[in-house]
Amino acid sequence: MLQKLARLILKTCGWEAVGEVPPLDKAVFVAAPHTSNWDGIWLLVYKVALRVDIRFLAKHTLFWWPLGTLLKALGAMPLDRSVAHDTVNQLVETFAAEDHLFLALAPEGTRRWKPYWKTGFYQIAKSANVPIVLAFIDYKNKRLGVGITLPEGQTMEQDLKSIREFYAPFTAAVPKRRGPIAFPPEWECHE
Repeated sequence: MLQKLARLILKTCGWEAVGEVPPLDKAVFVAAPHTSNWDGIWLLVYKVALRVDIRFLAKHTLFWWPLGTLLKALGAMPLDRSVAHDTVNQLVETFAAEDHLFLALAPEGTRRWKPYWKTGFYQIAKSANVPIVLAFIDYKNKRLGVGITLPEGQTMEQDLKSIREFYAPFTAAVPKRRGPIAFPPEWECHE
């Protein structure tokens, strides 16, 4: 029932779901660009329409009744960004404990313009030894879906180059809020 409703919403609103979810047991899905609250809504509609078992982090302030119950049923995990909780290591442990886990993260970390992406998605994937899958939303062409899986064995710079090339053609909901795809210069990946 919900799947049919989600497909109807996509069709009625003129959106096209594209790409195939790769046949993996575990992966970190990069969800970008993220410049509007609508991005998360469309992600949920896509998830339900295609029955993709994917979890995601959401601001802990959204977990009030009854919204919190609904979010958890849809795969949300609360995240309190106001204090440090060693989120990366907790999520690496979650990957180790699960037989199947797809985790979607928005590395921009906010809907505002920022000069750098947050590195958590990369740290989690590398530490948990799981692939990074690039998912997208393109408001200009009204398309959303799953794209490429980053090749294993690339350096961080090669991965960033692949990510930049993949996301280049996609238009954000609010283009002026879209920052560059880069990690902070002081951050070092211990590959």
